[in-house]
Amino acid sequence: MISRSKQLFERAQQSIPGGVNSPVRAFKSVGGTPIFMSHANGAYMYDADGNRYIDYINSWGPMIMGHAYEPVIKAIKDKAVLSTSFGAPTELEIEMAELIISMAPNVDMVRMVSSGTEACMSALRLARGYTGRNKFIKFEGCYHGHADAFLVKAGSGMATFNIQTVPGVTAGASMDTLTAPYNELDAVAELVSENKDEIAAIIIEPVAGNMGCIVPVPGFLEGLRLICDREGIVLIFDEVMTGFRLAAGGAQERLGVNADLVTFGKVIGGGLPVGAFGGKKEIMQCIAPLGNVYQAGTLSGNPIAMIAGYTLLKTLKDHPEIYAELDQKTEQIHAGLESVFNKLDHPFVINRLGSMISVHFSDKPVNNFTDAASANNAMFNRFFHSMLDNGVYLPPSAFETWFVCHAISELDIQHTIASAAKFN
Repeated sequence: MISRSKQLFERAQQSIPGGVNSPVRAFKSVGGTPIFMSHANGAYMYDADGNRYIDYINSWGPMIMGHAYEPVIKAIKDKAVLSTSFGAPTELEIEMAELIISMAPNVDMVRMVSSGTEACMSALRLARGYTGRNKFIKFEGCYHGHADAFLVKAGSGMATFNIQTVPGVTAGASMDTLTAPYNELDAVAELVSENKDEIAAIIIEPVAGNMGCIVPVPGFLEGLRLICDREGIVLIFDEVMTGFRLAAGGAQERLGVNADLVTFGKVIGGGLPVGAFGGKKEIMQCIAPLGNVYQAGTLSGNPIAMIAGYTLLKTLKDHPEIYAELDQKTEQIHAGLESVFNKLDHPFVINRLGSMISVHFSDKPVNNFTDAASANNAMFNRFFHSMLDNGVYLPPSAFETWFVCHAISELDIQHTIASAAKFN
């Protein structure tokens, strides 16, 4: 009997390009038919056929407390009856900005937007306007959304589909994009030297999540900070994934390195479509209407997204023990998977920081995109389907980090480890 998911996918392909509204969902990397979900609660997602999965995607990060977190759902319901959008300022936007500023280090002012892509695009434009320079450095395998300038060696979905150049992105749009390998400070120093006084910004995922979970080697982020201070370059941390997940103050707090601008994404909307960028007052004051760097959005500061995000972030701020518990659960998963893989005849690497973790079937450390791409990703695809068959939903790509939610239980962790033990 054909599954409901297969029926839906066949139907979707008639009206939606590729049958999905975001490419990695198509399962083209891992093979097979994408799973269509009907609902989720806590650590679990349920598909259109009624199957339950332990979820290690968590909407690509924001479901820190798990799906359908009751305080967030109640707050959304209460706010929705007052209207879903105003197109005018609300007090809640101020409260949200004040809450973010109270949690994220080195953020004096915040501008709300509608997505992580928009946040990164706007932060780069702001850095260019502030410095009067055009070029910027990004890192191979880091994904900062699908704005034209960022779609150069962007990892994640592009790596999954082996897309090296993107039709529709002109040479002019990408000519000011300079790329360096992640975790290689000398390569950055060389680019800066070759483009003296031309580089506006360095943008980076402080812990990369779009080539698996890649942790910065000691001294790497600190070295970037020194280069930016010396050369008058704006350091942008893309914390769409790490913000409020690795710590209440995100990667800046966890790793002890300051950025000039920080971008946030769906976590500040409790999973709703939202984003923000913020940073030093002297830079943020260049944004219109205070300055001449233009940025706007009708749904920026949407009240439903704001109340969902405010409720989630307030929970995280008021209960710092959540982070210790998340770390402990993820560490337990790490140790269990390591124990299982040590008994199998497969070389492997497990990368982890906080509640971000990834598995790479590699015989060498995975510290950048080249390392991640050279792993045995065909084996990962088999591992993915083995876990899926046992009710464990991993990101459907070797180039994505896993996210652990607070709602995951001891039984869920043990089931995950037992499921991994069935892979061969």
